[in-house]
Amino acid sequence: MKKQFKTNVKCGACVATITPEMEKIAAGSWQVDLTHPDRILTVESEKGATEIIHALETAGYKGELLS
Repeated sequence: MKKQFKTNVKCGACVATITPEMEKIAAGSWQVDLTHPDRILTVESEKGATEIIHALETAGYKGELLS
């Protein structure tokens, strides 16, 4: 199931920082659109939005589910 989040991930180094946490929950099926003003994180996972946001927070970033 695809979910999208507004994030504060700003650059390639930030993406590298969240990679271990995202791979734990999304098995590599995720990406951050760094060109979008809201830095949209798209995740293909059966995990819930709360778990994905928690993974971002564990890596030191914030996320907000987009409807």
